[in-house]
This record gives sequence, C-alpha cells and structure tokens, in this order.
Amino acid sequence: MKVALEVTGLTKTFATPSGPFVAVRNVNLRVEPGEFVCILGHSGCGKSTVLSIMAGLQRATEGGVVIDGREVDEPGLERAVVFQAPCLLPWMSAQDNVRLAVRRARPKLRRLQQDTEAAAYLELAGAADAARQLPGELSLGTQQCVSLARALALEPRFLLLDEPFSNLDSLTRFELQDTLLNVFHPSVHRTRAGGPGMGRHRRIVVMVTHDIDEALYLCDRLVLMTDGPEARVGETIRVPFPRPRVRSAVLSHPEYYNYRRHIIDFLENHARQSRIVAA
Repeated sequence: MKVALEVTGLTKTFATPSGPFVAVRNVNLRVEPGEFVCILGHSGCGKSTVLSIMAGLQRATEGGVVIDGREVDEPGLERAVVFQAPCLLPWMSAQDNVRLAVRRARPKLRRLQQDTEAAAYLELAGAADAARQLPGELSLGTQQCVSLARALALEPRFLLLDEPFSNLDSLTRFELQDTLLNVFHPSVHRTRAGGPGMGRHRRIVVMVTHDIDEALYLCDRLVLMTDGPEARVGETIRVPFPRPRVRSAVLSHPEYYNYRRHIIDFLENHARQSRIVAA
C-alpha cells in the first residue's frame, strides 16, 4: 500500500529547569492516501506534539516526518491545521479570514474570485450566515466552522486537527463531526457548495482527540498512545464501520461497544502502569 505520510523513530525532548523531558519516544506511523486517522490518548501523552511536528511547527529531536520522500521541516500549503482554539483574526470578518487562505494558496485570483471561493468554503463548513460578522460576534462553534473553512480553502492534501471540537457543547460537537465527514468524503457525503477544488479528491485527515466515541465515529484507523513521559504508539486499530457513516448506525453496530471497551481497557491499563512507575 502506498504511504502518503510516514513518521519514523520520532522522538521529541524538551529542555526544562529540572532537566530534559522526553515527551514522545520512537513514534512510528504510516498514513495511507484517503485515510482518516485519529491519534487518541490521555492528556499529556504527546498527541499534539506529534501533530505539531507533522505540521512543521516543531522539529523532532530524533527521527521525523516524511511526505513524498521529503522530510517535513517547516509548514507547507499541502498541510492545513485546525487548532483547539479558533485562532481567527478578530478585526476581519469571517469571510475575510477565509479569503486570506484563498489568497495565500491561489494568489493570481482576482478579488471577486477570492470572495466567491471564500463564501463557498464557508457554506461547505456550515458558516455561510456568518460571512460578514467579526469573530467576536460568533459563537465558539461557528468560529470553529470558520477555522475549518479557512483550512479547507488552502485545498490541502492533509488536514491536521488538534482536538478542534473539545471546547464545544455536545450538540455543536456532533454537528461539526458530521460537517467534517462531509468534507472528508465528498464522494459519498453530498456537499452543500460547489466551489473550486471541492470534491476533486478525498483528503487525508489526521486528528488528535481524547474522545473515544468521536474517534470511533470519524476515523478509519485509531492510533492509541501510551501515557507520557516517553509516550509511544501502543496499539493501532482498524475501525470496521462502513462509509458513509450515520451516527445511529455506528452506535448500533454489534462491534461498537466491544471496540469501545477495548480502548478504555487500554487507556486504563497504561494509566495504571504510569502511576506505578511514578510511585
């Protein structure tokens, strides 16, 4: 199977007043074309560190990330990131925030074309009604929709998500999960907008989360991290639920709660081991 992104021997050490702190050690992971991968583990297990190195925002101490035979050592337009907090420019409207990404990815477009594309991506992300509003006038959930639209406007091959829904209420989180599925697999989830670049290919998504139900609903493969420090990949699980996914069908799948129980057992066992080592 062709590999789109490969993490090999990734180790990240931070300098602290009490000495070196190894956040993750010897992390190995391969992501295939068209795959949705979730990295799941307890808080502090290095999930976000791994994603940040994939994005080119940090450098690995040892090992690293390779895309198409090239080592990732800086951010690139083929990778878009959505963070836990929306990170929108507060003095710009939602549409202008998205237009910045359109202009960065396709600088030769005229202003009217940029606005048209920005509006189309806002519609795809479910935030069309917010186009003229400033971020401070929007709910946190709508701000995150705008952040997703801005990331998609880059038309990236890789969408990297760092717990983007963790600060939202349950109903908003469920709605944005469905929006993400629509974006990830446009061939089976009908899009609401037909802007340039939409639906041409199935994006590759790597998402960090600590929500088991979210991971099982969204991903094709689940990467379980052991507890830190020196966290590593403890297990990978191929999720069996067919696409397109409907939440009720996933929850009623005969294997759903077996997978959920297995993941909980994994996390509890490694948390227990970490407490023993700390003692």
